[in-house]
Amino acid sequence: MTIEPYLGPTALALAIIFATGLLLHLIRQPHVIAYVVAGVLLGHSGLGLIENGEPVERLGALGVTLLLFFVGMETQPSRLIRGWRVSVAGTLMQIGICVALSFGIGQLFAWPAERALLLGFVISLSSTAVALKLLEAHGLTGSQFGQDTIGVLVVQDIAAIGMIIALGIFVGGGAALSPQAVAAQLIGGLALIALIVWIALDRPVRLPFADRLTDAPELQVFGALTLCFGLGWLSSALGLSTALGAFAGGLIVGAARATQWASGALAPFRTVFLGLFFVSVGLLLDLSFIAERILPIALLVALVLLSSMVFNSLIYRVAGYGWRQSVYAGALLAQPGEFSFVLTAIGATAGIITGVGYQMSLSVIALSLALSPLQVELTRRLLRPVVTPP
Repeated sequence: MTIEPYLGPTALALAIIFATGLLLHLIRQPHVIAYVVAGVLLGHSGLGLIENGEPVERLGALGVTLLLFFVGMETQPSRLIRGWRVSVAGTLMQIGICVALSFGIGQLFAWPAERALLLGFVISLSSTAVALKLLEAHGLTGSQFGQDTIGVLVVQDIAAIGMIIALGIFVGGGAALSPQAVAAQLIGGLALIALIVWIALDRPVRLPFADRLTDAPELQVFGALTLCFGLGWLSSALGLSTALGAFAGGLIVGAARATQWASGALAPFRTVFLGLFFVSVGLLLDLSFIAERILPIALLVALVLLSSMVFNSLIYRVAGYGWRQSVYAGALLAQPGEFSFVLTAIGATAGIITGVGYQMSLSVIALSLALSPLQVELTRRLLRPVVTPP
């Protein structure tokens, strides 16, 4: 018999993730932080067990896709539409404020316009994985507050496509603006809006195979995965994000009243893959690079988290929420998101930011993601916002 060479490192990596999670669980810290810390320990800044983080990052992206599928199942489109002032008007306003702030900072440091635009886009997006995970942990996903926050995240994902196109204009990437690509994105966006409206009007949605899978757990797993990743792939093919397609799939499953077998079949997959997403964030952290530039990085992290928290809090306050709930929402949406990594990589490839600037951006985004759960928990304990669960 031969021993698989990857078996030992894999077992050790899982043991580190489990031990870190158990330790932070005992001191009542969110599991998200445990996964990030485990990623740091496993990466080149720690034990060096995982030198190439790309496979972990790709598996983690599946976890975000599964998370959006679950969120879609719990989303009530009528509430989503009811909160359009927060999700649509508020999100667009917040993006505009962040871009204006970035251009103001750019004037002080003589940045080119495309660099200021890139920074504004990066800090205007929020992490779907972090925000939804914390909403779920606090039992607020199905509340109107939770539905409004989900709406913000969905609109941000759609807006991120426009951000990529805008950066293409500034750096001369005309290929990204081909008529076919624009038409596909328009079709995908309209289809998602039509689906939300259809379900909100309580129109019938039926999955022909759902009733036949109640006594076939093995087929339930493959059926649910097909819906999640199949619609995610279709959404990606239309130029939108994979997560949006998975969200649409969750809406369909929820409207068809098939959530019980779908959520049960996919729950373990979501736990593993979403945990790997946060591990991949920890793998990005280069502790030696951060230590050499600790002061500017710390200032940037504080600026990003606090400014984004203030902007989002004001939007919720204008929309009619109390100031405690508004500040809590601002904390939930304060950190840069998954698309921030994508935009930063585009900026580095296009020469908008240098190698050091790219590493600085990665460090600030990853640290903001790692610290965000602590910020949210501290805000929740200090303010004790009264947000009624469903």
